[in-house]
Amino acid sequence: MSDNNFKPFVPATARMKEFTFKSIILGCIFGIIFGAATVYLALKAGLTVSASIPIAVIAITLGRKFFKTTILENNIIQTTGSAGESIAAGVVFTLPGFLFLSDGAGAQFFNYITILTLAIIGGVLGTLMMIPLRRSLIVKEHGALPYPEGTACADVLVAGEKGGDFAKTAFWGLGFAFVYAILQKILHVIAETPGYMTRQVNKFFPSANLSADITPEYMGVGYIIGPRIAGVLVAGGVLSWLALIPLLSSLLPADTIATQLVKLGYLANLATPGGQGNWDPATHTFSDYASAIYYAYVRQIGAGAVAAGGFITLLKTIPTIISTFKGSLGAVKDSTGKQTGAAPRTEKDLSLKVVIFGSLALVVLMAILPQLPGGSIGQKLLVGALVVVFGAFFVTVSSRIVGLIGSSNNPISGMTIATLMGTCLVFIAVGWTGKMYEPMALVVGSMICIAAANAGGTSQDLKTGYIVGATPMNQQIALFIGAIVSSIVIGLTVKFLDRPTADMIAHGVKDHAIGSLYYPAPQGTLLATLDIGILSGKLDWQFVLVGAFLAITIELCGVNALSFAVGAYLPLSTTLPIFIGGAIRGVVDYRKKKANIQTTAGEEELGRGNLFATGLVAGGAVAGVIIAIMAGFDSTAAGLAKLNLQESFLGALGQGGYYILGTGFFAFMGWYLYRVATK
Repeated sequence: MSDNNFKPFVPATARMKEFTFKSIILGCIFGIIFGAATVYLALKAGLTVSASIPIAVIAITLGRKFFKTTILENNIIQTTGSAGESIAAGVVFTLPGFLFLSDGAGAQFFNYITILTLAIIGGVLGTLMMIPLRRSLIVKEHGALPYPEGTACADVLVAGEKGGDFAKTAFWGLGFAFVYAILQKILHVIAETPGYMTRQVNKFFPSANLSADITPEYMGVGYIIGPRIAGVLVAGGVLSWLALIPLLSSLLPADTIATQLVKLGYLANLATPGGQGNWDPATHTFSDYASAIYYAYVRQIGAGAVAAGGFITLLKTIPTIISTFKGSLGAVKDSTGKQTGAAPRTEKDLSLKVVIFGSLALVVLMAILPQLPGGSIGQKLLVGALVVVFGAFFVTVSSRIVGLIGSSNNPISGMTIATLMGTCLVFIAVGWTGKMYEPMALVVGSMICIAAANAGGTSQDLKTGYIVGATPMNQQIALFIGAIVSSIVIGLTVKFLDRPTADMIAHGVKDHAIGSLYYPAPQGTLLATLDIGILSGKLDWQFVLVGAFLAITIELCGVNALSFAVGAYLPLSTTLPIFIGGAIRGVVDYRKKKANIQTTAGEEELGRGNLFATGLVAGGAVAGVIIAIMAGFDSTAAGLAKLNLQESFLGALGQGGYYILGTGFFAFMGWYLYRVATK
């Protein structure tokens, strides 16, 4: 569904400073900062925060005050800087897997040059593949795919340009979220994840877990995407956490669950305590059965569902993709670029020749570089071909997913798992089995993860540019620059954090801090386990197929299978607060409809509710990044620990009272968002 009447904030006929030296330099600086912070956060907690909106907010604040930047220059700043966060997430979620392959066979590839090379190739590939898709996904489906972070980022840029109440509303939401984040993540007055779980011995409903990460950014994202998508998303979570987990909990003995966790690498062995769910070998029980079952079984079911939902999405969008490439072929016919020059400024993309020859160059580069695994040029060429094929598919899927639910909830790990499985099956088909092929399979998975992550971020940036009236070609060039510059620092950060400190060595950490309790890198561990399991023929396909047919069933019911699958894969603690934000939006929309208030899409994007929700997303993300940076230094980490009031509140209120207090703060934020939106 395209919006033929859409008019960008800056008209196509306007001539304004955009792709300037200062905008690129500032964007690279932000990319370095946010990329390094994302590396730390992803290694430590296994999650990331979206950087586009925080960068946009900072660009407005610093740019207008000190550098006299235009709105289009601010857009280039956030476009260049956002590549760092996306690539960092892809790198950290996959490349540590080299350390966990059979007999340490992949450790030799966990070096700075290899990390840098894979980060650059994956990041460039993600942007390349999005060039011919921009018109179909961003322009033609402007009314169908909201791209919440991209839209919110555009709102921030436009609000900052207009000033007055527009800027005040967005920045008031930013300040509200920032104060909330200080109370939650520094002072710990607000519980981060209040929840309730039934006991394992419950006869009727064992180990059912209802929890929510009550953060400002999740509520803001939920409000932006609206009640329909948020409802389908949380439905998948309800199935996983309130149906599948209680069912499996009542059927499976604890030893069986623990054995499965050992098989997947989440638990060292049955005699060692800890791991997901906190296994106790003495009593043969878990303290958290829900988490144990989620990591042992439900994540694999969810990964299968996401993979199937992705294939269904691809099949449904093949006509659109074909028409997109046909439209892009015109750029190839005119080698002098006259057609491109005649197009309006806001419709100028890089030529399709850049995509074709750029992709071929990446394949050749992978074949000749000695830093990448592979016994011969022929093997490396096959790896490169798989990267391009899977990249074309999952870049499309990633772009549509973030168009629906945002980059913060893009299930990149599910796509990576599907890619790794497909690659291993191809290897088995050509007779490549054994330990020596494990690093090669992981390379394909890692580069698709990086490419899909960067494609999701690229899509949000192009959406922002479409709304504000940017030149797509300038954004695409800025993304290439941001990907290369950020990758340089991302690799350095990964290697720096992998080096054990004196304290780590004193606590038994030897060669690598990554993989220890300090930086567990759960996604990398899982990918290595799947890699080894498939190539050795020991993967539990039954769980993956259950997820695949679950997605098919949902699609046959007329519900978007991919949104549902994403919800089934993600923790309910993530999707539930998003749903609450969507529900608030639903109530606001109902009141407007009842009052017969008619607004256009553009007016809605700059409405008080959307702008305040934008501020919530931006404030929560900025605070998360700043706190992650502070926690990375021993001196500031010690200061943060002294400010932690959680034990005092737990002692005074008990856990139940502490959770109720946090829920009350979240409810107040929701009420305030509703008040702002209905004014």
